[in-house]
Amino acid sequence: MTSFAIQPEDLRDVVARTLGDKARSLTVSLGEVTLVVAASDYLSVMEKLRTAPGCRFDQLIDLCGVDYSTYRDVGTDGPRFAVVSHLQSVELNQRLRVRVFCPDDDMPVVDSLTGVWSGANWFEREAFDLYGIVFTGHDDLRRILTDYGFIGHPFRKDFPISGYVEVIYDQEQERVVYQPVTIEPREVTPRIVREEQYGG
Repeated sequence: MTSFAIQPEDLRDVVARTLGDKARSLTVSLGEVTLVVAASDYLSVMEKLRTAPGCRFDQLIDLCGVDYSTYRDVGTDGPRFAVVSHLQSVELNQRLRVRVFCPDDDMPVVDSLTGVWSGANWFEREAFDLYGIVFTGHDDLRRILTDYGFIGHPFRKDFPISGYVEVIYDQEQERVVYQPVTIEPREVTPRIVREEQYGG
């Protein structure tokens, strides 16, 4: 069993006292505490988690986007997009996961954390690039992993596996060009099955 500087249940209680009614839910699962907050309270909650005496989460370890659209298939309804952050307090040796759901599925928007943790910069750019989540107040919100001409957000669950366009080198134009995706039909049956005289 892992030894904790503070037991997860105790951390849950400290966070609950610190945030009051701004904590929509606080759960402990597998030794980890998960906090869910409203998008309207997100920035103020994160600032409080960084500075409050019992919390002091001085490091943002990770921030990522999540697409919950397929959760509807198993009977769970709710907003489609969320931002999940992992915080760590080096001084108090404790960790916390914070989840905030974007209120609008068509235009997912939450506040930027770059003013609280400067390291959120590239994490938020990645979530914008791959999920299309917009971070209000981010100074340089642009694509970071895909090409500037890329269409769509590839980690959304409704994004086609083949994409919308492909990049090829055009011999006639002697340059790289974008064109609609073309997938040529191919034989997927192994030769040993489809050819009677194979191997002998």
